[in-house]
Amino acid sequence: MLLAALAVASGCQEEPAAGPKVEVPSGRTLSLIDVITNAPGPRGAAARFRFLAPGLTSEDVEAAAADMQVVCDSFALERTDGMVPQPQQIIITFMSAPAPFGEAAPDVVQFFESFRIENAACVWEVF
Repeated sequence: MLLAALAVASGCQEEPAAGPKVEVPSGRTLSLIDVITNAPGPRGAAARFRFLAPGLTSEDVEAAAADMQVVCDSFALERTDGMVPQPQQIIITFMSAPAPFGEAAPDVVQFFESFRIENAACVWEVF
């Protein structure tokens, strides 16, 4: 199940991400905010790919879940090659506005999905 968390950038006045753009099946254009590799996930080494998803609402759960699978398969997975340590897990985050990693942001809609890397593919996991 897609874990949806509502969070706000309390006073966070960051500019929109200027990272690579990724088109997803829902028609949304995402911008990569950052990749975090120094925060372990539940299975050990993890690569967290955080994306700005303008206009994201809490009603977008199903579309976001499908988009996250595509992002993992077509964008994130290839970028884990050569990471040290090699990630055992990829965590994809979509957020309606930039929010600092690990900080509560109650007014920002955020969705998270976790994938294990198996046979060079992203396999969805319960997060």
